[in-house]
Amino acid sequence: MLSRMEHDSIGALNVPAEAYYGVQSMHAATNFQITHRLLHPVLIDSIVMVKKAAAITNEKSGKLDQQIAQAIIQACDEILDGNLRDQFIVDAIQGGAGTSANMNANEVIANRAIEILGGTKGDYSIVHPNDHVNMSQSTNDVIPTAGKITVLKLLPQTIKELEKLEKAMEEKEAEFDDILKMGRTQLQDAVPMRLGQSFGAFAHVLKRDIKRLKNVMDEMKVLNIGATAIGTAINVDPYYLANISYELSKVAGISLKQADDLIDATQNLDGFVSVSGVLKTCAVDISKISNDLRLMSSGPRTGLSEINLPARQNGSSIMPGKINSVIPEVVSQVAYLIIGHDYTITMAAEAGQCEEYIEKSVGISTALCPYIGYAKSAEIAKKSLKTGISVKELVLEEGLLKEEELKEILKPEKMTQPMREKVMKAVS
Repeated sequence: MLSRMEHDSIGALNVPAEAYYGVQSMHAATNFQITHRLLHPVLIDSIVMVKKAAAITNEKSGKLDQQIAQAIIQACDEILDGNLRDQFIVDAIQGGAGTSANMNANEVIANRAIEILGGTKGDYSIVHPNDHVNMSQSTNDVIPTAGKITVLKLLPQTIKELEKLEKAMEEKEAEFDDILKMGRTQLQDAVPMRLGQSFGAFAHVLKRDIKRLKNVMDEMKVLNIGATAIGTAINVDPYYLANISYELSKVAGISLKQADDLIDATQNLDGFVSVSGVLKTCAVDISKISNDLRLMSSGPRTGLSEINLPARQNGSSIMPGKINSVIPEVVSQVAYLIIGHDYTITMAAEAGQCEEYIEKSVGISTALCPYIGYAKSAEIAKKSLKTGISVKELVLEEGLLKEEELKEILKPEKMTQPMREKVMKAVS
């Protein structure tokens, strides 16, 4: 098989010549063989939407060459049309706060854009995954933003299915209104009630779940896009910061807005916990309904046998004629899975830490990317870690920037403060 040699901070790898992914995707695919399930297609779409909106905004700001921007946009459109999906090779569970997923998208888009411009895949001097596709972005704002768009794309269908279930319960409420049954407390006989009342209660709890889901969607519309690594908008042009959420809204077809406090929005992922919590509540409610149905249908001779559930399949490999309530049972099993996911999401949000804190020893090199490029910045950072020589000294030693220029780039106020004043000027 023909291959091409690619390098990153970890080392060199032979990448299949025809692959649109690159070295960082391959490292991730090797490191994270966890679930053997790839990214959800809607999440891939959402990441690519962010990349498209970023290219549009960076082109309008004058920071991204028009030809490169248009190639990136075309590549994004092709992926959104369903192409190149087999090139997204990283596992759904991955370390690094989503860096692998972000870089997989960056590399696929870059290599397709290179082809569009007449180049050969892997020639990142034409279109670079970091310097061009990832311009004005960080994994720490791309992935949470894409995650929220994914939720906003998927929840409406969930709500639609719940509304169908609610309607079915309301229909049964009317159908069974004249059927008397015993009500129970602690599984013991209590007082009579109508079967329709039981189904009416099912409908009402579903109505509350639907309302909660609709309400929580609003939290998902507030994004940290433009925040980059930790919320300070480092390496972001004022025009981009002021306009990226608007462009992304157009690309995604959803009304989105940028968070007022980008640092808060970057380091706190409570919105995802809220969505997950509401989904868990809904799962618990539906599982409770399933258990009630199983109990009322128990028998047919020695149980309650108050209702008959449709037979779906044989219930035993040894007992002739046995029928089990398999649909309510599997609904409860799905509920248990959702409850488990909720706990995972809760703990992930509780333990959330920005990459910048993890990699703070070389974090200063981030500010250099717009001036000397991602690859050279990574090389400097790696050399600094190995030799103990400061990033600043290495940049000056190699003559990459002048001392006065470097001093200006590395000013603390430039690296630690969101550019709100500049944004206001850009807007006006």
